[in-house]
Amino acid sequence: MRGLRIFFEALVFAAATLASLAPVAADWPQWRGPNRDGMVTGALVPEVWPRALKEEWKMVVGVGHASPVESQGRIYVFARQGEDEVLLCLDAVTGKELWRSGQSISYEMNPAATGHGKGPKSTPIVSNGTVYTFGITGVLSAHDARTGKLKWRREFSKEYPNTSPLYGTAMSPLVDNGLLIAHVGGHDKGALTAFDAETGVIKWSNDIEGPAYASPIIVTLAGVRQIVTTMQNDFVGVDASTGKLLWKLPAKSEYETNSVTPVAYKDTIVLSREGQGLTAIRLVKQGAEIVPQEVWNNKEVDLYLNTPVLQGSTLFGLSVRQKGQFFAIDADTGKTVWQSPGRMGDNAAILNLGGKALLLLTNDANLIVQPVNAKSYSPVAQYTVASSPTWAHPLVLGRRILIKDETSLISLAITAP
Repeated sequence: MRGLRIFFEALVFAAATLASLAPVAADWPQWRGPNRDGMVTGALVPEVWPRALKEEWKMVVGVGHASPVESQGRIYVFARQGEDEVLLCLDAVTGKELWRSGQSISYEMNPAATGHGKGPKSTPIVSNGTVYTFGITGVLSAHDARTGKLKWRREFSKEYPNTSPLYGTAMSPLVDNGLLIAHVGGHDKGALTAFDAETGVIKWSNDIEGPAYASPIIVTLAGVRQIVTTMQNDFVGVDASTGKLLWKLPAKSEYETNSVTPVAYKDTIVLSREGQGLTAIRLVKQGAEIVPQEVWNNKEVDLYLNTPVLQGSTLFGLSVRQKGQFFAIDADTGKTVWQSPGRMGDNAAILNLGGKALLLLTNDANLIVQPVNAKSYSPVAQYTVASSPTWAHPLVLGRRILIKDETSLISLAITAP
């Protein structure tokens, strides 16, 4: 009996050891993940990818391009059902609906954007037990993440002549030190604003210009913790605690559609300007001022919607050249490492699976697995993951990939080949 007991104790110890060595999936609580950089932690990346992904469940959630997020075993999806904007909370394993909160939101689309539908484009953010949404008309809401109870809601029709930019609100808010940061207002008149995350009370506001469609990031550069974002016509950096303008660069686009989130790399920021390629800037302190200085510029690529992803010193993205062309760029020098053939799609959402592989999801539901260290575009697997457009970012949870298509959320399992 004693020998049997020792045997079982050894089995328990071995199981615990293996569990401790297994990758742990971190929450994915906001736009592009925990650090807003597209880096996935805890993905179970197979040595050999299967011929097909297995559908586990599929649930109709509504139209829209907002990406699903996950926190503490729950998925939050923001979409339109009929004339309502609906926030859904689902069990992360089964997809079972746990709660929903809807609000009637009428919206008249700009004729140039009818192909994208009236659904929300801004990705929710979960922080400190609260999930925040930013609707297509610019309504900002806070719900209890556990129960779905509305905590507070703000709309801005009394403050601004337009409450969303020309093609609908798309920037995804962030939370920093108890502040919820969102660019409210609309075309030609708006304000990057910090709200008390618990109450919705305004703490600071910078009304330099109207919002664009990109999302802000937080960086500490030139000795200042700051919010870097793209506005209607400019790149800006503002003090994260006060909202004071620190620096700006012109970024006017032909149709005022700035949509690419900035990328932080070492002591630089990589920015995209329409028709001017990718540019890396370094912020230099000169007396009391912070001055952005160009480090490199690459005009061989041109971004429109896609936000690039880093792996080490290599930056991966999708250029609009050649009707959609994947690329890799040396983030230190700006030199092109490789470019794919053209006609890859109008957009791609890119995730880095812990430095093991890249997931490239095009808007036409083509999911591509690209090795991060390859010397050229050389995918090891490709899957058709939906029968309708896929503009939202996928969500990777361990061995599963969740895809938001035009109306549904689909859970796909990575099974053995």
